Amino acid sequence: MDGSIPMIIEKYESRNKGNLIQILQEIQRSEGYIPGEALNSISNHLWISRSEIFGVASFYSQFKFNPPGRHSIKICLGTACHVQGGDFLLNALHSEIGIAPNETTEDGRFDLERVACLGCCALAPVVMIDETIYSNVSVIKLKETLAKYE
Repeated sequence: MDGSIPMIIEKYESRNKGNLIQILQEIQRSEGYIPGEALNSISNHLWISRSEIFGVASFYSQFKFNPPGRHSIKICLGTACHVQGGDFLLNALHSEIGIAPNETTEDGRFDLERVACLGCCALAPVVMIDETIYSNVSVIKLKETLAKYE
């Protein structure tokens, strides 16, 4: 385990469950995700179970349990995007790169997240890769766009 995780945890008072969210946030900021071994260290420090920590962390969408890919894909599934085929794009993307939401490809190229709304409803369906929004996305356009991220 990276030396920064124990340093983060040790900054907080032992056995104080109120520190859990702050510890998780700092580890997420430092590592880009919450490594499994960090759950053990937090559990030992705060005297709470791994399952309780996981339950809290998985409730909040900000916490990730897989290392991020080099490129982050967000598929919008808000009402407008859903009506315009967002679910269909998500299924096509799953077939194309072989991961489901909240997973990272084996080669570390992409991670995938489904989001409730990207705020571009008039451009539906919308996909965001890194910080770039792609609008009126079709399966063909999605495949062409992914090829740019080789």
